[in-house]
Amino acid sequence: MIFHINRVTYRDDLREEQRQAGLEMLHQNGVANPTVKSYVVGPELGGEFDYCAVYVLDDLDGYEAYLNHPVHVNLELKGTGFLTKFAAMDVSDSDDPKLGEKIAEIQARHLEMHPDVAALIAEAPSFTVPDGSGSAA
Repeated sequence: MIFHINRVTYRDDLREEQRQAGLEMLHQNGVANPTVKSYVVGPELGGEFDYCAVYVLDDLDGYEAYLNHPVHVNLELKGTGFLTKFAAMDVSDSDDPKLGEKIAEIQARHLEMHPDVAALIAEAPSFTVPDGSGSAA
């Protein structure tokens, strides 16, 4: 199992409708993406981000399918501009010592397949993916 965790802080200048639209996209990413086994979206308690979304995926194939699913790509395209800070990380019960490298390769392939997403991420004030790369404020 892989628990893919997205931590987000929305821009202060967003209207409440925009913030709610961002949260709804996080929910839809769990509901409409068939590779997601279960998910939770809510306020991050005790952390430095406003909200957190956790998506449970079976394996690396599911992880890659999750990233490239249209609902996830839509979230990236429409939601990245709402954020002042984003960090993704993963937790797994796998004993594969190369799992982190494999996830980083999947993330890199995803951005190669979606250069429009990569461009938005490059412009984001603070955006970190599971291998620790990304823009940082």
